[in-house]
Amino acid sequence: MTVLDTRALNRATLARQHLLTRAPLDPVDAIAHLGGLQAQEPQEPFVGLWSRLDPFDPAALDALLTDRRVVRLHLMRRTVHLVTAGDALAWRRRHDPMLRQRLLGVYRTELAGVDLDELAVEAAALFAAGEPSMPEVGRALAERRPGPGHRALGEAAMTVVPVVQVPPRGLWGTTTGARYAPLATWLGTEPDRPSGTIDADLVRRYLAAFGPAASADLRAWCGLAGLPAAVAAVREELVSFRDERGRELLDLPDAPRPDPDTPAPVRFLPAFDNVVLGYHDRSRIIDDAHRLLSVAGKRFVLVDGRVAATWGVVDGVLAVEPLRRFTRADRSAVTEEGRALARFLPDVERGRVRVASSRT
Repeated sequence: MTVLDTRALNRATLARQHLLTRAPLDPVDAIAHLGGLQAQEPQEPFVGLWSRLDPFDPAALDALLTDRRVVRLHLMRRTVHLVTAGDALAWRRRHDPMLRQRLLGVYRTELAGVDLDELAVEAAALFAAGEPSMPEVGRALAERRPGPGHRALGEAAMTVVPVVQVPPRGLWGTTTGARYAPLATWLGTEPDRPSGTIDADLVRRYLAAFGPAASADLRAWCGLAGLPAAVAAVREELVSFRDERGRELLDLPDAPRPDPDTPAPVRFLPAFDNVVLGYHDRSRIIDDAHRLLSVAGKRFVLVDGRVAATWGVVDGVLAVEPLRRFTRADRSAVTEEGRALARFLPDVERGRVRVASSRT
């Protein structure tokens, strides 16, 4: 069985993620291909699409949100994702058991004795009556059941009732708090019931955007249990490889696997980008020494395809903090791409970029 080294896996991932070459795609097609964008930080998907698409106009994503062609909801790993309306309807019910399990992993003590199915009926009526915030729903539920805190009840309500965050939340340049509407009401149709076909499609979709990958990587991306049967159902369609650790990697036969020596341009990633979080073994793109930064909300800079720096906006300047030593060529390429991003971002003054001294 062919062994793919870390660099080969890196280039395959970058190609699937449109990070080797920006793609001339409509944002809705890019979001569909990527299986959604993690979006608990509402402005981050704009950076993720800017780094992947050419051209990309933030107004196009705003239009998709207001036209209800894409939605924001809790989905993979119980985090907020920006997905197409079709994927929201197809996937949301399949995620129910995982969403409940992760809710109870945080609030099991507070929610002890609470009938979640009964809560769902009450919460659905509250969401249907308007577009409430989570605290508003939590407080209304707490009035009827003293004991659990309103935060726990609000989180439970969002979990047991399929809801979406409605605009202006998530629009370009806005800082509006999250308000919710039932998914079925917002899109005008009920979410699909789970089926084996949906699971098989999920495997294919994941490999198209993230492969070659192990079954453990697929589960790390979506957080779902019960996937071995779905993998088994499509295994005959797939090709197999090994990584340098000996793990079996599965892939679609015709998916791109570029030459490992393919040059990789500098790319700026948003916080919580799935190109990093979408794997159990993230070594293809980030060193183990920096792995915890990926769940701490840090924004990353890719140099030669790997996480090499963090970035943020500080006092109107796009500030880059290297995680390793930069060559002169690295610093020049990071500065050039940073200036392009700075011109895109509304909170950076005149495209200003500062690259700190490299770490030894």
